[in-house]
Amino acid sequence: MDFIFDVSSLTAEEDNFTDSKKDVLKYLKIIGVDTRFVSYTPQKIYINNLRFSKFSRKRQETFNKQYPDIEVIRNSLFQKICSKSARTLSDIEPNSRILIPEDNFIIDIILEPYTRKYGVKLVRGGEYDLIANPVILDDRVNQIFSTIFSGEGLKFNKKENEIYPLINVPINWINSFLEIDGQHKIENENNNALASSFMEFLDDVAPQYRENVLKASDYIENKLNSKI
Repeated sequence: MDFIFDVSSLTAEEDNFTDSKKDVLKYLKIIGVDTRFVSYTPQKIYINNLRFSKFSRKRQETFNKQYPDIEVIRNSLFQKICSKSARTLSDIEPNSRILIPEDNFIIDIILEPYTRKYGVKLVRGGEYDLIANPVILDDRVNQIFSTIFSGEGLKFNKKENEIYPLINVPINWINSFLEIDGQHKIENENNNALASSFMEFLDDVAPQYRENVLKASDYIENKLNSKI
C-alpha cells in the first residue's frame, strides 16, 4: 500500500530538479521508489522487480508529473529476464569494476541497477575486475550438445573473472522484449547446425530442456572442481 505524502511539500525542491540522472534518481527516492530495482536510461525507466521497487501506479503518476518525457516501462517479460539474471549476479563483489560489451542494450539495462545495489562501476575499457560475458542460454546449451556430438565430451569454459547475466535467459524472451521496446534483436552465436537441429526437436517434446541441460552441466562442473 502506498504511503501518503504531500507532494506540495516537494515544490521547493522540484524547482531545482534537472533531467540529469542524479536528479531523476533522487526524485524517485523521494516519492518512495527503491532505485536498486529499476534501470535508468535518459528516455525510459525500466522496472526490474515491481514488488521490490515499490513503483506503484500512483508513484508513476507522481513521477510523470515531474518528468513527463520519461516513459516508465512495466514490462512483465523484462522483469522475468531480470529475475533469471539475478541468480548469477548475486555473488558480485561490491564496488567491482565490470567490463561490459559494446552495443549490448540488454546487458546495459540489466546491470545498470547494480551500480546502486552493489556500488559497481560499469566500464567499456581500461582497468576492470570482472567481464560481463553476454552468452545466452541457447548458445551455451548448443555448445554443450555440439561438444558431446563431436565426441569431445563436456567442456567447461566458465572463468573466475567473468559474470554471465544472460546465461539463464532464453533468446526468445530477450528478442520478444527487445522487439516490443523497439530495439535490435540479438543473433545466435555461430551455433553448430547438428546441435541446433537437435534442439529444435527437443523444443517440441521437452520445452524446459535448456534449463535442465545447463543445470546438469553446472552440477558436473562443480563436482569435478570439488575434487581438485
